[in-house]
Amino acid sequence: MADPLRKKPALQVVREGNPGKRPIVPGVVTPPAELEEPDWKLTFTGADAANKRCRSVASAEWTRVVPVLKYTAGIGDVDTAVITDYCICVARIDQCEREISRNGLLMQGERGMQKNGATTIVGQYRSQLSRYIGELGLSPSARGRIQPPENGGNEDDDVFD
Repeated sequence: MADPLRKKPALQVVREGNPGKRPIVPGVVTPPAELEEPDWKLTFTGADAANKRCRSVASAEWTRVVPVLKYTAGIGDVDTAVITDYCICVARIDQCEREISRNGLLMQGERGMQKNGATTIVGQYRSQLSRYIGELGLSPSARGRIQPPENGGNEDDDVFD
């Protein structure tokens, strides 16, 4: 059942009809584009194993989500920075989780046992990742709020045709 207080996106109103003849406020529509994967070596510099793994994880996440987002959200060139940062968050979470697995939640410090610093960092990255998941529609509840572009984002004509 639809939430009566939540406004429908403009394209959905056009597709389903507007019996109440209320004014339609169109959202911002970006032209679909073929996004090019960033060079992860510029982000994760260094030849050590941790940076190699981060590059691998970020690349795998890019490969996994970009085709989905092309279809569901109609992403364009302007979305490259958000998707890149999303992939960086995923890679850094992986890196922090590996650090916690290696050294544990608690570590010996100057004054006894203390929390591993990676636990704080991973919490911040998870918080940011949660925002990106909502913005990009990568969770079941977020997907319910996003209306896919008609024809899977391949339509080059006017959005109201």
